[in-house]
Amino acid sequence: MKIRSVEPFILHVPLNVASISDSTHTITHWGVVGTRITTEDGLEGYGFTGTHAHLPSDQLITRCISACYAPLLIGEDASDGTRLWLKLARNPALQWVGRAGITQIALAAVDIALWDLRAKAARMPLWKLLGGATTEKLEAYNTDIGWLSIPKDTLLERSRRAIEEEGFRRIKLKVGHDDPMIDLDRLEAVRKALGPNVTIAIDANGRWDLPTCQRFCEKAEAVSLHWFEEPMWYDDVRSHAILARSTRIPIALGEQLYTAEAFSTFIDAEAVQYVQPDVTRLAGITEYLQVADRAHSSRLPVVAHVGDMGQVHVHLSYSHPATTMLEYIPWIKDCFAEPIRVENGYYLRPEMPGAGATLTAAAIVSYAKPL
Repeated sequence: MKIRSVEPFILHVPLNVASISDSTHTITHWGVVGTRITTEDGLEGYGFTGTHAHLPSDQLITRCISACYAPLLIGEDASDGTRLWLKLARNPALQWVGRAGITQIALAAVDIALWDLRAKAARMPLWKLLGGATTEKLEAYNTDIGWLSIPKDTLLERSRRAIEEEGFRRIKLKVGHDDPMIDLDRLEAVRKALGPNVTIAIDANGRWDLPTCQRFCEKAEAVSLHWFEEPMWYDDVRSHAILARSTRIPIALGEQLYTAEAFSTFIDAEAVQYVQPDVTRLAGITEYLQVADRAHSSRLPVVAHVGDMGQVHVHLSYSHPATTMLEYIPWIKDCFAEPIRVENGYYLRPEMPGAGATLTAAAIVSYAKPL
């Protein structure tokens, strides 16, 4: 599978509503930023990262792919998985300018595209290439009903509909108001409406400090929360470790961690109980598997953050023994040749060869932005 071309792309896909907000961001589109890698025999592999659809920063990613990674890939054998990943991920010049951020998420897109090629060449869906499904059912939890920008009455209505009509048994709600008691009131209302048997997780997107989190958790424990995701600043290992020891609510995090070493630091400090790697933030599938294995060796569950909106993570989640659950946000699914599918609260296994990243021609035409 000799590589002939590496062609970046930028898509800005509108959300299914006018806009959404969490505690730190407001967005109207989701960025699908990545590359198509073509071999000399015409096989195409797609890979991408997820962004907040900010064109100047998205263009930095595609320029990194075309200027830094493409020259290292042209003429290489795409089937050389470990060797090629090391050539890109441990390149001295690229390490000098960044081991996280732009260089890392650009590499994520490249590595996903290379795995997509390998799975297509093997004529298998990626989960099967990685060893087969380790779970019969992969449960979905719905995040798309719980944004901070949703008024309380609408939040209750959407939560009920997700459970009673759409078949979900797990949901995640955003928190992070300046006054945490507003969040507590919303949580108590949802718990009362849905009853004790529905799983409710929460996510603060790094908004609060340690004292605020401790006061909030003391009151929120009565709501029976499955986890508290990103309660504080993403790199603050010490505060997460203190919080984990001071509350019965498990701590979840990982979407803002860019390396396997960063995850190991949190795991070693006992600062996380639910490990949430994101294949679009780490250096692709190769490093994702390193993180998932590290968590599994510590007997911690892995529940991916879906910066890819689940397209690739559904393969990784089905194939890894540490994972039985995956986030569901359906914003970009219709851009792909095989969209993610959830029925009665469970992800269906993908059937097409590849990693689930192949874009449709219509999506490329409709949402493409200048490189």
